[in-house]
Amino acid sequence: MNNSQEYIDKKKRFERQITVYGRNVVLETLEEKDINVTKVHLADSNKKDGIISKIESICERKNIEVLYHSKQALSRISKNAKQDQGVCADIEATSYQSSEGFLVSRPSSYKYIALDSIHNPQNLGMIIRSVAAGFIDGIILPKKGSAKISPLVIKASAGTLFKTKILYCDSLEETLPNFKEDGADIYSLSSHAKESLFDLILGEKTIFVLGNESEGVSKEIEKLSNKTLSIPMKNGVESLNVAVTAALLAYYS
Repeated sequence: MNNSQEYIDKKKRFERQITVYGRNVVLETLEEKDINVTKVHLADSNKKDGIISKIESICERKNIEVLYHSKQALSRISKNAKQDQGVCADIEATSYQSSEGFLVSRPSSYKYIALDSIHNPQNLGMIIRSVAAGFIDGIILPKKGSAKISPLVIKASAGTLFKTKILYCDSLEETLPNFKEDGADIYSLSSHAKESLFDLILGEKTIFVLGNESEGVSKEIEKLSNKTLSIPMKNGVESLNVAVTAALLAYYS
């Protein structure tokens, strides 16, 4: 039963599902023609004000299922009772894929930015926006110890979240060895590194790793890297914001 095609397809859809919450975020998501909203969840205690009425009207027009819940039940779906405002939506993000599934497809070349414990949602959103605009294929986002996809991330990405390929994994410690086995070169960025990013000649498969906002790339991840690279600084500046570094990498080739 668990090996049936129906089960496999259902599992893939579940893995690609992202739940967003908040009245304005859900309304804006519904108004985006390129985003596949599969379900909308509303608290049955919501007053039929302007935004709730608009959400229900769009769902009816687009034939999107609307489910009504108690406030407590809805908070279990949104996982953020304080900020969901009684509204959340399930989105099937076709650009959201497991790193394992990506490697199974045996791509001949790629360039990704892996994020090691990026906690700030605004930084994550700005990184996503830079990657969508530049020449990086996407990001690798671990589920453990990183910011989650949230309304703050969506807002900071300025609507580019669903235009950027996101490879998810449990942790970089488990995933990066698989990329090395696939022939990828892994480079950690650090302000303390002796070698410059701008002296690097890229191979066919490259992973750049960006670290935590205050601690940088962890020692465990550095050990998995082929090299640690720095971006040269002038005028006594020690380092750049992680989102700014991502923007530089997005246009580096």
